[in-house]
Amino acid sequence: MVHGKLEVLLVSAKGLEDTDFLNNMDPYVILTCRTQEQKSSVANGAGSEPEWNETFVFTVSDDTPQLHLKIMDSDVANDDFVGEATICLDALFQEGSLPPTVHPVVKEEKYCGEIKLALTFTPAVETRRLVNEEGTYSSWN
Repeated sequence: MVHGKLEVLLVSAKGLEDTDFLNNMDPYVILTCRTQEQKSSVANGAGSEPEWNETFVFTVSDDTPQLHLKIMDSDVANDDFVGEATICLDALFQEGSLPPTVHPVVKEEKYCGEIKLALTFTPAVETRRLVNEEGTYSSWN
C-alpha cells in the first residue's frame, strides 16, 4: 500500500445556481477525504462564478477512493447547499498529478455547474532499518 500526501488546488467554479435572490451568494467549499475535512475561504459576493486559488493537503493512501467537494453558500442564519462533486482518485495515484480539470457539480442528481481543481499525489518516502555489521540499526530510503 502506498501512503503520501494529496494536494488539492481549488481554483474556481462557474455556472453555479445562485441560491441568494437579493444579493450574490457567498460560496465556499467543504473538502472531505475519508475522515479528513477542510473548508475553503468564503468567496464573498462572488455569486455563481467564485475563484479561490487555495491549496489543501490531505494524508492519503492508495486505498482512498475519492475526494468529495460540497459547495455551500454562506448566510447569516443557515448556509445553503449549492451542489457537490465527487472525484475518483485512481487516475491520480497512477499519474502522480492531474492538471486543473473541470468536474461537474450536481444537486439532487442534476447538473448545476462545474468546479475546477488540480490534484497532486506525493508518495511518502519509506524508511527501512537494516542491521549493520556492528549489530546497530541504520536507516536508508
